[in-house]
Amino acid sequence: MRMTMLALSAALLMGPGYSAWAAKAPDAAALKVYADQLLEQNYQSDAPGAVVLVARGDEVLYRGARGMASIELGVPLAPEQVFRIGSVTKQFAAATVMKLIDQGQLSLDDPLSKFLPGYPNGDKITVLQLLNHTAGVKNYTDIPGVMAGPIRMDVSTSALIDTFKKAPVDFAPGSAWTCSNSGYVLIGAVIEAVTGLTWDAAIQQQVLSPASLSHTRFGADDVLIAGMVSGYGRKGSQVIPAAYLSMTQPHAAGALVSTVDDLFRWNRALHGGQLLKPASYQQMITPTGAAAEASYGFGIGTGTVRGRLQLSHGGGINGFASHLLYLPQDEVSVVVLQNSDDGADAAIIAVKLAASALGDPYPEARPIAVEPEALARYEGVYRIDEQNTRTLRMVDGTLTSQRTGGQRLKLMPIEADVFLFEDGLTRMQIERDDDNQISGMRLFQNGEGEGQFAERTDEPLPSERAHIDLDDAQLQRVLGTYVAGPGTMSVFVDDDQLKVQLSGQPAFDLFAATPDQFFLTVVDATLDFAAGEPAPSLTLKQGGAVIEFTRKKD
Repeated sequence: MRMTMLALSAALLMGPGYSAWAAKAPDAAALKVYADQLLEQNYQSDAPGAVVLVARGDEVLYRGARGMASIELGVPLAPEQVFRIGSVTKQFAAATVMKLIDQGQLSLDDPLSKFLPGYPNGDKITVLQLLNHTAGVKNYTDIPGVMAGPIRMDVSTSALIDTFKKAPVDFAPGSAWTCSNSGYVLIGAVIEAVTGLTWDAAIQQQVLSPASLSHTRFGADDVLIAGMVSGYGRKGSQVIPAAYLSMTQPHAAGALVSTVDDLFRWNRALHGGQLLKPASYQQMITPTGAAAEASYGFGIGTGTVRGRLQLSHGGGINGFASHLLYLPQDEVSVVVLQNSDDGADAAIIAVKLAASALGDPYPEARPIAVEPEALARYEGVYRIDEQNTRTLRMVDGTLTSQRTGGQRLKLMPIEADVFLFEDGLTRMQIERDDDNQISGMRLFQNGEGEGQFAERTDEPLPSERAHIDLDDAQLQRVLGTYVAGPGTMSVFVDDDQLKVQLSGQPAFDLFAATPDQFFLTVVDATLDFAAGEPAPSLTLKQGGAVIEFTRKKD
């Protein structure tokens, strides 16, 4: 969502564009045809799936489900069921803080030390910086060993803070932006200090009850939640139960559960002016300072859908993925809740549904025939900036694109010099000079904006790496499950091919450069396994990032 933020105004919320749009917007029957088809294309009926809701104003246009709520029991998904919503929780925590500000109980400029005396550098960290991820607090879910350690058990707010408060900061407060779950744990602690309630009880009191959200709550492990669906992951081609995670650990950063109907009502209450004073709401949705480039407000990201402002947030947690989207100009709400952390991209599903609700759907992907020899002429290294390139390469007769440190993605030709990525939204336009020679390419993320230009260079294509065969002892040494933060990395063999899979992602082929160093071809990444029988840890190196994973104990 790194797009230019558009300012909201009364004219934008209620302006003349609304009636012009409404005249061409599809009715519920037309939207149902598109939504049913989209669900069928992305979710299997006998596997984990999704529940979605699309609304215009207060009118629900579509409410449907596809997939299984419990594969073991054969229970299908239904729209009224309850899902973990992960980081969408942050929006509720942020709104609670803004509500307390409206009541005069704190301010955005208050230092963290006012609420947590003795917290390192707490006098330099403000409430605002915690809300918009500019505080520089180390994200505890990225600290090696934390998620695999004692906090797999139930923990208190103070015990959770102890896991990261002494870690080196990422940057000086206010100087940069990076998403930090730790920041929202601290937001939870601020809420507790101000209200004298647990963070979730305060959220219930301040925003859930006023918005009449009867199915949104803390997703505690030790209570029965009516209608709660099962969460799933995947190991290779096999569906598996979601990895265990004590729900005291995600805290105010990601521990709520909800339904599509409650999240729709939340959109109407929050964005309809029912919860916050206008000035507080405006602060919540407006990226400022170091967060402006990231297009992030307080628990809300900004972007565009078909040129219209969108306010949204996604969530991912063991066994679940979610996306909540709102288009203020047209009062369109879209909610997507999945019960798998390895399913379709919930954000892309939501954007496609929103565009369809606008009456401006993304065109269907219809490939055109292009000879491999013609596609090969696009091969090359296209430079984005000093650190990043995008490499176009032919692989098995298909043109692919790979950004530095990123995944290799297939390109679909849809017209001359125009290609569509697999998400069905992002497109690439080849640009030519006056002599009709390829001069560069322009990438339109989600089909929006003016695009990002990358100049074609004379740099040679990076060479494909050679790999070696391993004997059984060498292979067995590296097989297993490794953990870092909330991530679980599995190294296993499937159909005689060594594979690696990070939780929430598909499995990729893994190749050995040496008995200790391995690489991927679809992603520019390497895995270095430490000495030992079996290997006690591995180090992932990708795009400048270095992350150590430790072997999971049996």
